[in-house]
Amino acid sequence: MQQRQARVAVIGAGPSGLYAAAALLAADMPVSIDVLDRLPAPYGLVRYGVAPDHVKMKSVIRVLQKPFDPAEIEFLGGVHVGAGGVPLDVVRQHFHAVVHATGSSVDRALGIPGEELAGSLGSGAFVSWYCGHPDHTKLQPSLHHPGVAVVGAGNVALDVARVLAKTADEMAGTDVPDPVLDTLRGSAVRDIHVLIRRGPQHIRFTPAELRQIGELVNADVLVHDDGVLAAGVEEPEDRRHRQMLDMLAEWSAATPAGKPRRIHLRFLRSPVRILGADGRVAGVVVERNAIVDGRVVGTGEQETLDVGMIVRAIGYDAAPIPGLPFDAATGTVPNVGGRVVRDGEPVPGAYVTGWIKRGPTGVIGTNKADAVETVAALLEDLPGLPDPAEPDPAAFRAALAAHGVRAVDWTAWMRLDAEEVRRGGLRGAERVKVAELAEMLDAAHGATTG
Repeated sequence: MQQRQARVAVIGAGPSGLYAAAALLAADMPVSIDVLDRLPAPYGLVRYGVAPDHVKMKSVIRVLQKPFDPAEIEFLGGVHVGAGGVPLDVVRQHFHAVVHATGSSVDRALGIPGEELAGSLGSGAFVSWYCGHPDHTKLQPSLHHPGVAVVGAGNVALDVARVLAKTADEMAGTDVPDPVLDTLRGSAVRDIHVLIRRGPQHIRFTPAELRQIGELVNADVLVHDDGVLAAGVEEPEDRRHRQMLDMLAEWSAATPAGKPRRIHLRFLRSPVRILGADGRVAGVVVERNAIVDGRVVGTGEQETLDVGMIVRAIGYDAAPIPGLPFDAATGTVPNVGGRVVRDGEPVPGAYVTGWIKRGPTGVIGTNKADAVETVAALLEDLPGLPDPAEPDPAAFRAALAAHGVRAVDWTAWMRLDAEEVRRGGLRGAERVKVAELAEMLDAAHGATTG
């Protein structure tokens, strides 16, 4: 008896979704896969979350795009599933199973007074701005003031600090959109204060990321650690952590070279209040911390930093997916091995992978094993899943059109891709991103571009 062809929709064209699509293709069974994304461009976090100057990290795109090249799966960009777009129930009518891979894109809040002021931003919004995400082209970050504070002890905090510390000429060779480059060129920022609540022995950076800020031609690195390194800390067992402590100790003992900008690594410091003037950030009050029995405790000793912008890089939460259960405490869709569960029972045909499954942890490669687990659950369930009411791919395209959606297929994306490469050639870069949504759609659908 001929095996039926499974129809699977993957919602989200970032690494987690594309790894899931690849795992489905690797299965020994006939399968038809549509990868849907709200944006006209694929690659999600790799395109809009990896810093523009991290070219090597972006090279994973070559792996992610492989299934599209021989047209083994269908890309449908510009398809928003949920409120204000195509209802999830409509999508479910056309597929045996739906894999949700929409990630976690909501910036966590500090929960301190003044956070609502203009110039107080989440790192997700700021990174999306300089990476050319169409949702954030109007952000207009406050780079008119010499001081900026970045709150966080992870690689994203260092990414933000590094981009702010670089010259516009250095960033011109990356894919940042022209308006972003113009803003960076006019930046008055001179001092970037990275606020890290714990001591240098507790940092969560990676050695490569930390080393990059020490190699900046335009910025000195100043270590403010209350003498912790000079007093000596217990040598960590982890080799990578030892490398970072050695770097920090070297920088703390070095004489600044007098470069135009400075990155201040301020350990044992937490922001407690953001000051404002005329509705905008005008400073941040920082409290000194101590580590007591492994816990961070405020000492009551405070100082005020003169900054015009504060970027919090303290993690992300997910937005609920209409039609699916949601655990607000973990920012995930309740699941067991990728199977969505409601009140302890699996929701037939509903699966999750990536950050919406496990929370915003891990690196890009973590999503591969995560996707394999989810797909294994899907394949195990498949024989018992009912056939979709409308299995014909043409019927799904008609349903999209009925909801006013003109999808960006792979051929259309390649037109947009070519336009970005063309713009890059004009600036001496590999590509320059098209960021405005209307321009993206014009380029994708073959309209004249400037």
